[in-house]
Parts: sequence; structure tokens; C-alpha cells
Amino acid sequence: MVASVRKPRDLFTASQIARFCQVDLKTIHNWADRGQIPHFRTPGRHLRFLRPHVLDFLRKYGYPIPEELDAERPRVGLLINGMNAGGEMAAALEPDFEVVVYESPVTALLQIGEQPPDAIVLAPAFGALSGAEIIEALKHDQNTRHVRAILLEGDDRERNAALTAGASAHVQASDLSGLRDTLEALMGVRH
Repeated sequence: MVASVRKPRDLFTASQIARFCQVDLKTIHNWADRGQIPHFRTPGRHLRFLRPHVLDFLRKYGYPIPEELDAERPRVGLLINGMNAGGEMAAALEPDFEVVVYESPVTALLQIGEQPPDAIVLAPAFGALSGAEIIEALKHDQNTRHVRAILLEGDDRERNAALTAGASAHVQASDLSGLRDTLEALMGVRH
């Protein structure tokens, strides 16, 4: 398995989170211990927080999103086999998002494992794999568990399977502004 390379913008310390929330450092440790904010510990037992989890926490509890979290464009992967909208979709998402279009499910999973995007937009089926199977694979791996998945189109069964697997949202492929709004909300991007 290829280890993902984390950029400094992807990881935050307990002190940074305390500053974002304007609370004491001990409060952050308590929240982490109670499971209120997902985290991991370094070999030296220091708390670290991934950007998407911090954004989720801040939004959930009504904290403002600091510029430090909003500084770089979130990375969005498009896995939309059979849909000619890939270029149009990428154009609609740029310049606020860094967009990567994956050509095949195997290539996508390899590239996602190596350099996970913040979110992935995927069709209900891609080759022999269903969207739900791809989402399950992402959610099963520690390095990609944080990736937000948005399912395009799909019937009720496909939508339910994707949501059960861990999809964050469902959007119609023709609704590019809805997709952009959904990604902005999930990623904490400011207009």
C-alpha cells in the first residue's frame, strides 16, 4: 500500500484547533477523548486533526471557518465514466477547486490512494464497480476515509447503497450549480 503524502494544510494540531474555537487546549483534548472530533495521534502521542474533520466539526458547532482552513483550493476527483460532462463539470468547479479527472476505476483508486482528494464525485457505476463499492473501498482505508463522496444521478437503490456506504450527498449530473454548492458546503469553501 502506498502511503499518502500529507501537505501542511491537511493536518492541524490541538493548539490550532483551540485557537480556531477560542477555547483552552484541555477542551480540545476532552473533545477528542469523547470522540466529538475525529483525530489520530502521532508516535509521540500528540493529537493531529485532518482538514475535512476540522471543517465538519466547526460547521456542526457553528464556529466560523478560519482563513487558514480556506487558504488552498480543495482537491476534487471526478470519476464519471460514460458521462460526457467531465470537461464541463471540471470547468464549472474551477477555479475554486483543483479538479482531477480519473480515466478508469483502477487508475482512480491507485491515484486516490497515493494522493487522496478532499472529495470525489462519482457515477452510480464505473466499469464493473458500483459507486457504492468504490465508496466502501475509500471508507475502509485509513488514508482515504476522510474523502467526501458525492453520487451523481442514480436510481433509489443506487442512492441508498451509496449513502449506506458513506456518501455525503447525491446530486443530479445536470445540476452543476447544485454540485458546486454541495462541494462548497462540504469543503467549507467561501464564495
